[in-house]
Amino acid sequence: MRKLYPYIKPYLKFFIVAILLTMGYSGFLSAAPMVEGLITTRLKDDVVDIVNKVPGASISFSYVIKILKLLLAIYIGNILCNYGSQYFLTNGIQNTMRDLRNDVQKKIAKLPISYFDKRTVGDILSIISNDIDTMSNALQQSLSRILSAFLSIILAIVLMFYINPIMGAVAVLLIPGSALIMKFIMKRSSAMFERQQVALGNLNGYIQERYTGLTEIKLYGKQEDSIEQFKEINNDLCENGFKAQFISGLMSPLISLITYIAIVVVCILGATFAITGAITVGQLQAFIRYMWQLNEPLEQVTQLSASIQSAMAAARRVFEFLSETEEVPEAYNPVKIDNVEGNVTFEDVSFGYNKDKMLIEHLNINVKSGQMVAIVGPTGAGKTTLINLLMRFYDVNKGAIKVDGVNIKDMKRDDLRSIFGMVLQDTWLYNGTIAGNIKYGKEDATRQEIENAAKTANVNHFIKTQPDGYNMLLNEESSNVSVGEKQLLTIARAFLADPAILILDEATSSVDTRLELMLQTAMKNIMKGRTSFVIAHRLSTIRNADLILVMKDGTIIEQGTHDELMASKGFYEKLYMSQFQNQA
Repeated sequence: MRKLYPYIKPYLKFFIVAILLTMGYSGFLSAAPMVEGLITTRLKDDVVDIVNKVPGASISFSYVIKILKLLLAIYIGNILCNYGSQYFLTNGIQNTMRDLRNDVQKKIAKLPISYFDKRTVGDILSIISNDIDTMSNALQQSLSRILSAFLSIILAIVLMFYINPIMGAVAVLLIPGSALIMKFIMKRSSAMFERQQVALGNLNGYIQERYTGLTEIKLYGKQEDSIEQFKEINNDLCENGFKAQFISGLMSPLISLITYIAIVVVCILGATFAITGAITVGQLQAFIRYMWQLNEPLEQVTQLSASIQSAMAAARRVFEFLSETEEVPEAYNPVKIDNVEGNVTFEDVSFGYNKDKMLIEHLNINVKSGQMVAIVGPTGAGKTTLINLLMRFYDVNKGAIKVDGVNIKDMKRDDLRSIFGMVLQDTWLYNGTIAGNIKYGKEDATRQEIENAAKTANVNHFIKTQPDGYNMLLNEESSNVSVGEKQLLTIARAFLADPAILILDEATSSVDTRLELMLQTAMKNIMKGRTSFVIAHRLSTIRNADLILVMKDGTIIEQGTHDELMASKGFYEKLYMSQFQNQA
């Protein structure tokens, strides 16, 4: 609650009004039994007088009607206060949760890529959606009821002692007994609820992963394996959920048992006091009602305990996420390059995802403006790592990377990354129009500029043949266009953004020959006059590179032009020839 308070504070007025109205609701609720007792006492006295043939004895209908009117006013006040409390509470909670979601989204932007490399997308989505929703639902359902329960218990105790201190003392004894039971069970079930939330995150991660790879699962006939793995994870969620709910479910029957024993004792005492005239029949009736009023809030709290503990477990996950270490702070006095030429230098760079195991050691590269640099090598050679360092998704452990002589650590990340344009292997296009996707990197682009970029990327003809042209809507995951067409669209996007340095990551590794030729032409067009880093498995696409860096085990083992490397008969030549032999 302490960590949640800063989010509640701006909307404290809603919660204060809700509390005041809840106090009114509880006050009206507690007044009703006393008023009802007045009717019972009067009717009992009237009946006794009639039976005893007291002169002028009769039922006091006028008195009863007056009390019934008062009761009606109490019930109406109760309903209005209850509705008002829910209205203001909902306002406060929804605004609080909105701000919390916004902060979680901001946190995502500030976390280093390394955080996401270690976690599944589904688990992160579970924190953003499921965990915050669990908190919201629990607060909505339980906050007003717990407050109402607390006030009802206080008022019931005061009024019971007012009616008869001895009976009040007996009734109050059930509270510590109930509290001990609640404390014991909640302590045992708390860990179970946390495991339940973790299991839910695992399940979401698995579902997201399997949905993304559904085609491959079907292709390799792994549906049954996938189902069995899902069952295993789902069973884990079921088991943890059952344990949490079962343990917390013990509270209600145990507390009810204590309450029933207390009510039996109170009824015996009450009957004795009523016979002796120490209390009236109406007061005994009111007292028994207060006993139930004391029990019902305790029952409500026990019923809500599962929801409360789920919310607490969810809150721990959300605030742990918000407390994760963010990217290294920006330089105190950052440098901004006004006219980027595109010279890139790696000076004695060493890096490893694990500091005990360096992936890249003592790497030196000097790339001049306008050069096309191709990075090749087997899987795991460190090609993508090189780009991650250049974009400062990771910081080097040793050495320096410079753009136009400026250490990239001395630049703001946004300024650094604005220098680059990227065409990734896993293209990303959002659910929107083709025009909107192309101008994603330059929102103020005109239609003419968008079309010029598309022509440069060899995708204008494809767009024009679509019924809606540039207004064609790309659906979720852009499944209504081919892989090659997605890549052409991302090349158009990169061209329109007009970056000084290009990164083309595996851009032609999953398309047919015709589209590969179109992509090569588009790549040549966009790379003119720009420093370009190209990562590709198809070595035929980078024969015209100014410099080819051959990487193996994180180290550049060869460098030169295509002709120079082929003539040297080294690792590159073997790699190049093996591709053509495989194709043959």
